[in-house]
Amino acid sequence: MKLSQVLGAVLAYVSVANGAVLERPAGPRRAPQRLPRALDDSLRLVLSKEASISHELSDAPRWSEYHSPQPGTIVNVKTELDVQRVVQACVEYKIPFLAQGGGHGWIGSWHLGQNGLLINLRGLNKTTFNTERTQALTQGGALIKEVIDAAYANDAQIITGNCNCVGNMGALIGGGYGNLMGLYGFSVDNTLSMNVVLANGSAVTVGPEQNTDLWWALRGAGANFGVVTSAVMKSYPMPKPKNMAWTGGLFYTEDKIEQVVQAIQDLVLREPMNVFLYYVTSGPPAFEPTVFVTPFYFGTEAEGRAAFKSLLDIGPYKDSTAHIPYNEWNTAADTFCIKGGRKPSYGAGFGKMDPATWRQIWNAYVEFLKIPGTGYSSILTECYSLTYAQSLNAQDSAFANRQVRFNGAAIPYYMDPAIDEQAQAFGEKVRALWRASDGFPTNRTYVNFAFGDEPNDVVYDTNTKRLKYLKTQYDPDNVFNQWFDIPPGPVPQVATS
Repeated sequence: MKLSQVLGAVLAYVSVANGAVLERPAGPRRAPQRLPRALDDSLRLVLSKEASISHELSDAPRWSEYHSPQPGTIVNVKTELDVQRVVQACVEYKIPFLAQGGGHGWIGSWHLGQNGLLINLRGLNKTTFNTERTQALTQGGALIKEVIDAAYANDAQIITGNCNCVGNMGALIGGGYGNLMGLYGFSVDNTLSMNVVLANGSAVTVGPEQNTDLWWALRGAGANFGVVTSAVMKSYPMPKPKNMAWTGGLFYTEDKIEQVVQAIQDLVLREPMNVFLYYVTSGPPAFEPTVFVTPFYFGTEAEGRAAFKSLLDIGPYKDSTAHIPYNEWNTAADTFCIKGGRKPSYGAGFGKMDPATWRQIWNAYVEFLKIPGTGYSSILTECYSLTYAQSLNAQDSAFANRQVRFNGAAIPYYMDPAIDEQAQAFGEKVRALWRASDGFPTNRTYVNFAFGDEPNDVVYDTNTKRLKYLKTQYDPDNVFNQWFDIPPGPVPQVATS
C-alpha cells in the first residue's frame, strides 16, 4: 500500500482535540495546535520496525534550550527510507518539520511548535570505508566523535569539526571547519556525493555530475534544500603511529591579552596548524575568568612548539599541551557538549584580531559574569590555515566564508530564563565589537555560528540571489524554512556591459 493511501485512510477524518480535522489542506498552510496521536499509528505502518515515535523532548535533547524547537512528535528513524516516508507524510499533510542530528544548531529563531514534527536522525550513525580507505560513507545522524572513532579504527582521517558531540552532517552542510582543513580544505571540499530527501518527498543522489545546481546549494546551505541522509566523503589513509598531533591548553593571565591577541594576529598558520582563543572561567566554586589558547599542530611536539614559539614566549601560567592521537584531539572541548541550559550564542566573522577590541570584550565578559548563574559562559575564536582552501574554486559551492580568517562566538550559558535579556545584550555587544573592527565592507558570519537575526546576505553573502532562485526549483513551497530561511526568489540578474 502506498504511503498516501495509508495516511489517508487513517488521518483523513481524525478529530483533533481542539475540534480541527487533519485532512489534506487545499489552501494556505494551516496546522492544528498539536498533532493527533493517530498520526503515530499511521506512521508506524510505513516505518521500519526499529524506528520509534515519541512525544518527549528529552528523547531528542538540544544543546541549548533558548528558543529551541518544541515539536509535538519526534520520530526516531533507523533507515534512510524512514526519513523519506516521514518527509512525504509531512509534506502531504502540511505538517511543519525539522530534521535533527546532534541538536547543536544554536540559532534563536526556531519556530517549530507542538503542531510540528522532529525527525531525529541519531539512529543513522554509521561510518563505513571502502577497501582502500580513500572514501567513507557517513550517515546523517552520526556525531563528529563517531566519525572520528570510525576513521581512527580504520587507520584513516576524515575532515570533521572540532566538537565531538556536534552532528557531523549539520557541520558539513554549513561548510565544515576542522583541524585538518589546512591540509585538505573544508568539509564541503571533501564531499563526493550526498543522498538527500527533497521537499517533494523524493530521494535523490546528488554529486558533481548529478543535479549539479542542487549539489552546489547543499554544500553551504544544505538545511534549506533537503534532509541529507548520508554522504560519501574523501578519507585519507593514516596509520595510527603517524595520526598524532600536538595540542592542548595554554593559560594566560588577563594582563597578557594584548600580547596574546597580537601574536595570534601575526601568526602565519601553515597547513598543519590552527589556533583557538577562549575566554573561560575556572569553574566552580570561584568561576575566575582566564585567557585560554589551544594551539594545534599535526606533527611532532617539537615541531608544534617551534611553530607556536611566539605564543609560548609570552609565558603562559599553565601549559597542558601534549602529543596525542587523532581520536583524542577534540577532548578538550568536551565541556562544551553539555546538553540543556540556555545558550543564546552570537557569532561574527572578522579579518583581523584587534588587541583593543579584545580588551573591551574581556571587560564585557567579566561584567556579565557578575550575574549569578552565568559562570559557564565563554567567548571563543577559531583561526585556521586557509591557504589550501582558498586555492580551490570558491564558486564550486554555496559556502560563503572561504575568505574569512577568524570566526568568533559569544556563548552566554545559564539556566534562568530571567537572564535572557541581559544575555542578549551581552552577546549583541560582543558581536558589535567584532564587527566594528572586522576589516570587511559588510558584516560576515559563518552560518553555523550565527545567532539567527542575520539577513541572508550576512550568512550566504553574494550567493543569496542564486540560492533564492534554486528554492523556486527545489522547494517552491519553502518546506525547509527553519534554518536561516531562504524564501524562493526570481532568476538572478546577470550584469551586462
